[in-house]
Amino acid sequence: MICCGYMWKSGGEDLQGFYPVRSEYVADVPRTRFKSRAGKTLSARRWHAAFTEDGNLDMERVLRRIQRGGIHPSIKGEVWEFLLGGYDPDSTFEERNILRNHRREQYYAWKEECRRMVPLIGSGKFVTMAVVAEDGQPLEESSVENQGWLVKTAITDKRLLQWMLVLSQIGLDVVRTDRYLSFYENESNQARLWDILSIYTWLNPDIGYVQGMNDICSPMIILLEDEADAFWCFERAMRRLRENFRTTATSMGVQTQLGMLSQVIKTVDPRLHQHLEDLDGGEYLFAIRMLMVLFRREFSFLDALYLWELMWAMEYNPNLFASYEKPENRNNFSQQDPRLLKKYGKFERKYVKSGHNEQHNTLAVFVVASVLETKNKRLLKEAKGLDDVVQILGDIAGNLDARKACKEALKIHEKFLKKANRQ
Repeated sequence: MICCGYMWKSGGEDLQGFYPVRSEYVADVPRTRFKSRAGKTLSARRWHAAFTEDGNLDMERVLRRIQRGGIHPSIKGEVWEFLLGGYDPDSTFEERNILRNHRREQYYAWKEECRRMVPLIGSGKFVTMAVVAEDGQPLEESSVENQGWLVKTAITDKRLLQWMLVLSQIGLDVVRTDRYLSFYENESNQARLWDILSIYTWLNPDIGYVQGMNDICSPMIILLEDEADAFWCFERAMRRLRENFRTTATSMGVQTQLGMLSQVIKTVDPRLHQHLEDLDGGEYLFAIRMLMVLFRREFSFLDALYLWELMWAMEYNPNLFASYEKPENRNNFSQQDPRLLKKYGKFERKYVKSGHNEQHNTLAVFVVASVLETKNKRLLKEAKGLDDVVQILGDIAGNLDARKACKEALKIHEKFLKKANRQ
């Protein structure tokens, strides 16, 4: 993790120094609102104190601290691994070391498999131009953009061709990803991002690569030093988000969440919903970006990470690790155990208490709803068309408070549940 370069002071502690900004971009980057608050933010000392001698983690205590004040930048990566269900809090240090080593071996085996097909994987370089023709035939000329490497023989395997064709698009998105951060001045760091996205795409042909995955993966690269650990953290995040990125010729996966958002606004603010419908905005397509990349464009880098960990802590389910590692036992978890109930995040706990064990709305939907509610008056008064809606919502970039947004989201969630139960 980088801790030098251009920095901002925050609450007496140099937090932005963990993610320094290149001097030429300083004026264009939204100001950071997050401040490490003594007694509320999860500090390194509090984090390490939450483990027993054997390594069992007091997740209830950790969640309470995160939901009050986020996570200090110095430990974000290792805490995220637990929040995203990468490790079982009830496991020991030794058990986690064994699992971590196994995962690292698995990742580097996959990386070697991909490198044999495309030698640029793992080379510290990446491509931004096609390496093969769309029909699978070799290209005639190489260039700097494809690092002088081209497919030498025709590709007939459909999966392999589909993967090779998207590598240049991944490269183009990598170049644009968080380029204001000093971290990405180093081409080898960009290459690590390209490697992880390329390998994930090869392993998940049903989803493939969709623009926006780069924005989800980038923080993992920055927070976790070992590339394999970053990959697995990204993989866990994508378990929650992958359906948003599933696209077909006629639909986008994120439409499910947009439909949920429409239902929420219609229930809690029917007047605003009707106004948006009158503007042909009832499908809420203007909210796609917020849901796809989890508000990366609406917040500064540090504030976006703060928002993510708040949402993940509030949505935390103690069965998360087991549901990923042993999905066949997914329906056997005892959710009504009062002792276990305390280990849930406050958002997830409401659903468990109400007995709703089925798939339900994510907190992100209610955060978008809270954003719309903060702009309620302007939207009703000034929005005469969808362009106005987009412009009004565009003005929130850098002006949102993550903690307030989550707090309001929980209120809207409460209101939604009460009204929905009456219907």
